[in-house]
This record gives sequence, C-alpha cells and structure tokens, in this order.
Amino acid sequence: YRATLFQFEFNEKKHPKEEKQSTGDNLGGGFIVLGNPFVYGKQNIFYQFKAGMGQQFLIGGKGNKNGVGVYGIFAGGLALGMARPYYIEVESPPNSGQVKQIKYSQADSAEFLGNFIIGGTGLSKGWGEMKFVPGLHAKAALRFDWARFNNTISAIEFGFNFEYYTSDIVQMATIEGKKFFSNGYLSILFGKRK
Repeated sequence: YRATLFQFEFNEKKHPKEEKQSTGDNLGGGFIVLGNPFVYGKQNIFYQFKAGMGQQFLIGGKGNKNGVGVYGIFAGGLALGMARPYYIEVESPPNSGQVKQIKYSQADSAEFLGNFIIGGTGLSKGWGEMKFVPGLHAKAALRFDWARFNNTISAIEFGFNFEYYTSDIVQMATIEGKKFFSNGYLSILFGKRK
C-alpha cells in the first residue's frame, strides 16, 4: 500500500524561446538542414541533476487479473543546476574570412548577437567554465497501472516538477534569468516486478 522511492535524474532544460537556426542550406523545404545549427541568443546550456526520495501510496486497488490501480506519488530533494556557456562561431572582423569562437559577454555582445554568425561549436566547448547553483526540487504525480497480473508493470504516470535555485539561471542573453522552474510530464512505464 505504501513504498519508499529513491530517484536520481539528469536532464537539460531548454528555454521556451530557443529556436534552432542554420546559416547553411535547407533542402526539401527545410526538412534537411546543412551547416552547423545554432540557437540565436542562447547564453547558457542549463543542465539539472536531482536526487531525492519520496512515497508512493495506493489510492485505489485492482483485482489480480482486471482493473486499474491508482497510485499517488510525491517526492523531493536536492537539485544542482549547471550552467555551461554556449559558444558560437562568428566571422571576425566581418567579411574577413577569419573565424572566431566566442561565448556571450559584454565585450563580445555585438558579435554574439550580430549578423556574421557561422554556426554553433557543438558539445566540445564550455565544460571547464560551468557554474553550479544548488537548489531544491519537488514532484507530485498520479500513476495508473493496468497490468493484467501483479508481477508486471504497465502504467501511465503524469505529474508536475518544481525546482527552486539559490540564484538566477540565465539561459538567453536578452531575457532575464529566473530561480523557479516548473513543468508537467507524462511517462509510460512497463516492466516486471520481482
């Protein structure tokens, strides 16, 4: 009727204003993009690591072969926000043919937000410059388990996540950072119990 849950999550949270672009060619009406794609105005890539514990409790049971079990889930714990600088390649000085890799700064803001962007640099840059921000997280969810027998799991879970960090997380260069994040999720679960 009640179980203790331990959870560990690692994910990347994208800003709603992010839009991937490319300075290369588009084929098939934009279906295939050639060149190095980049996100215009992106200042930091925001990763999250969350560790916590919680409870799962039975709200409504099911028979051994038929019915749906309904479970409530709540959990919480520590969160660690990680902001990695986002690098792009620009032509600097303009129309010179010389390529420079830059991240957003006050000194490079005109180039970073300018018209001479070549593309993104990929995953190789910014790892040594990552900033860590501690925080807390909470989760509330409902799970509907319709498995035919009790030794299998077939379920849908939907719920909400909330995170609060001790300082602002800036993701986009032209938009203020924030401390509080929330999102909804839907997941499909399947497997076996031992």
